[in-house]
Amino acid sequence: MIGLRVVPLTVAGLALPLALAAQGAGTLDLGFIHASGNANVTSFNLGEKLTWRLAPWVFTQTAKALYGTTEGTTTTESYEAGARAEYRITPRFGAFALLSYQRDPFAGVAVRWGAGPGLAYTVVQAPRDTLSVDAALTAQRERSTANVKQSFTAARTGLLFRHRFGAAAVFSQALEWIANLETMDDQRLNAETALTAPLSRQIALRVSYLIRFDNLPEPGFERTDRILTTGVQIAF
Repeated sequence: MIGLRVVPLTVAGLALPLALAAQGAGTLDLGFIHASGNANVTSFNLGEKLTWRLAPWVFTQTAKALYGTTEGTTTTESYEAGARAEYRITPRFGAFALLSYQRDPFAGVAVRWGAGPGLAYTVVQAPRDTLSVDAALTAQRERSTANVKQSFTAARTGLLFRHRFGAAAVFSQALEWIANLETMDDQRLNAETALTAPLSRQIALRVSYLIRFDNLPEPGFERTDRILTTGVQIAF
């Protein structure tokens, strides 16, 4: 069974580089829709990313939120946050520590924490293409909406590919695989495909498609969720 969650947006992917410091940068994504009359629907998405570069260190903090109601009833709700501190040993190779948080009650997840060390390597570093991979060993703590708790050690593998079309259009593909080292069937895969097409130096159209697969979901929930967002990206 496959669950489909589509988030319709009128203005989404609002990116705002933040003037953090000479070595810092940030983006803010925002989408919102409200309809009333024959249909009463409200939904929004919020995402942000902050990056500080204090060579040889790179600090990254991210957060995402999805929330929607239909006829006054909550129909989608999901929250994620993460932090990562990476020490660049060479321009292509680094060691990092990460911390992640997730809440997704519509997938049966009341709270999920993950933290641990890892290694990262940039496989391809070309003018238009970059490919990076990383691997980490994490301690996981989870509580389901049925109040079932579990703690275990997991292996996390990540991949990020970016291709630049011309001066500004960007295609990206991110993959994340998390495997429970104590229960072999407990594996999760997250895949996000995104395309940003510029309309001007500051305004672009952005489409992203996220697939979340859980091979051992909470009882009564489906294995796969799909989230589609479209909108406008504004850069400052």
